Amino acid sequence: MSAAAPLGWLGIVRLGLVQTALGAIVVLTTSTLNRVMVVELALPALVPGALVALHHVLQMLRPRLGHGSDVGGRRTPWIVGGMALLSLGGIGAALATAWMETNLAAGIALAVAAFVMIGLGVGAAGTTLLALLAKRVAPGRRAAAATVVWVMMIAGFIVTAGLAGHFLDPFTSLRLVAVATAVCVLAFLLALFAVRNVEESAAPSFEAPEDFGVGPVPRTDFRCAIREVWSDTRARHFTIFVFVSMLAYSAQDLILEPFAGLVFGLAPGESTKLSGVQNGGVLAGMLLVGLCSTALGGRRPGSLRAWTIGGCIASAAMLSGLAVAGFVGPEWPLRPSVFLLGLANGAFAVAAIGSMMALAGAGPPGSEGIRMGLWGGAQAIAFAVGGLAGTGAVDLARALLDSNVGAYAIVFASEAIVFLLAAQLAARVVGTPAPARAYAPGEPLPATPRPQAEAWARQ
Repeated sequence: MSAAAPLGWLGIVRLGLVQTALGAIVVLTTSTLNRVMVVELALPALVPGALVALHHVLQMLRPRLGHGSDVGGRRTPWIVGGMALLSLGGIGAALATAWMETNLAAGIALAVAAFVMIGLGVGAAGTTLLALLAKRVAPGRRAAAATVVWVMMIAGFIVTAGLAGHFLDPFTSLRLVAVATAVCVLAFLLALFAVRNVEESAAPSFEAPEDFGVGPVPRTDFRCAIREVWSDTRARHFTIFVFVSMLAYSAQDLILEPFAGLVFGLAPGESTKLSGVQNGGVLAGMLLVGLCSTALGGRRPGSLRAWTIGGCIASAAMLSGLAVAGFVGPEWPLRPSVFLLGLANGAFAVAAIGSMMALAGAGPPGSEGIRMGLWGGAQAIAFAVGGLAGTGAVDLARALLDSNVGAYAIVFASEAIVFLLAAQLAARVVGTPAPARAYAPGEPLPATPRPQAEAWARQ
């Protein structure tokens, strides 16, 4: 693509506000509305699990959405359109939850439509935002930019969870709709401000820089483009790691607040605040990795690898603690345990995100969107499977054991095992050097040039 001035720190922070806005809406749908359906409305956990899984399934379109922004050349229209859909979906989901109290079938039907909008909105806005960052951030700043953007997303989680938890008590359906509407409208306005004039107005050409050495990058169709990216061994292996690690992470996401309500007796506002505690831990974990990596020369691949593996192992340890917590009872330090779980999640996540940004930016110009879409698609599949598996396993275990404590203990322990598997995969994938082959000047590249372009550029 045509050269554009790399984004400075102010531009990176502005784009991070999009993630803040996105996170503010998503946390309501995956945490607060989930808890209201299970505890206040006494619905099976599989109901919100299926709805959240639906929005993740639709995010499997991320590769196609990313490719669309690659071909079109501009990312901001996709970001704005995605945030508009997400905001409308968030308001619709709150209305649907309130409607379920009086008309369950109609409420669920509206919720299905709302979560379709949420899935498409998150996929369009999230994928193209990351592609824009990979394209416009200088290589030396990509890992730090990923940390900044994700920290701002977690900040959106924390602020929304804290404020929503405050304004939701005492709980009523009308109050739920009012709070959700305010959050969605403010989030959309924040995203509009964030992307205003951040992208150059001229449509870029798909011409590779002279020092890239591969000539023009063709506007391939989607099937050809996805085959080219999948033929990259590093990209393919990293996709598998993303799927397994996000499967472990997502399985806990929908059951933590119901666990706090059913086992520890927390009120809706209290359990929403607990979600804020967890996200505060994630924020602290990301900052810890960013600061330590910078101080210890963490730009080396081994640093990202160590933090990723260590974060997965620590997450497994914290989930094992939560499996025991219900048997101990109120004496268990629930808030510190949830904070430490978030800390471990944040550590592995930011290291993996740094690797993701580097791999996307290392590809030839015009492929950032589809690469980010591929990994976003893997994450979406993992979240869909994880959300259904976690909530479905809780319902099944509760039916078989007739015990909330035992049911949640089994599910948390199973998630810990999956995190250990993710750590094993990270040891093989993250930080491994890319295979390189020297090409003489003028020598034609193989039939699938995109995966080889990075090696060519280094010669």
